[in-house]
Amino acid sequence: MTAQGSTKVTPSDSTTYTITASGPGGSADSSARVTVSAPPPPPQQQPAIDYDAIFLREVRDAYFDFNKADIRPDAREALAKTADLLRNYPQFKVTIEGHCDERGSTEYNLVLGDRRAAAVKSYLVSLGISADRMNTVSYGKEKPFCTDSNEACWQKNRVGHFVKAN
Repeated sequence: MTAQGSTKVTPSDSTTYTITASGPGGSADSSARVTVSAPPPPPQQQPAIDYDAIFLREVRDAYFDFNKADIRPDAREALAKTADLLRNYPQFKVTIEGHCDERGSTEYNLVLGDRRAAAVKSYLVSLGISADRMNTVSYGKEKPFCTDSNEACWQKNRVGHFVKAN
């Protein structure tokens, strides 16, 4: 008579099974090792990098004195921080907007805004930022950040403002 059969096993850890067959002629042993591999851990999701939030948190605008386009000491400090951001994120390109307060003619302020944006760009180039990563535009007094007619408000509008271009 021939012995037959099977047994299903589902071990949770690697183990060795030994089977022994016995009969009138003696006995025989055989072993089989079953290796259980743990499933790989699920892939770690890298959190998405919010480049817009980084840009908004790290970029610093440059403010100007009345009727001027030269970079003030506080603006030098602000632009050094902006240059650091641009160095750390070489994929960023920016538009530098030149803005003015409400005083003066539209035409005059467009020219002054252009001079301010160009001064900011030139200063960043002097800090090692490639000119091809920056473009400039002047809004003069046409897009104010503040609309009150007082010095505190006018100062907010005399600015070289950064916008992420990509």
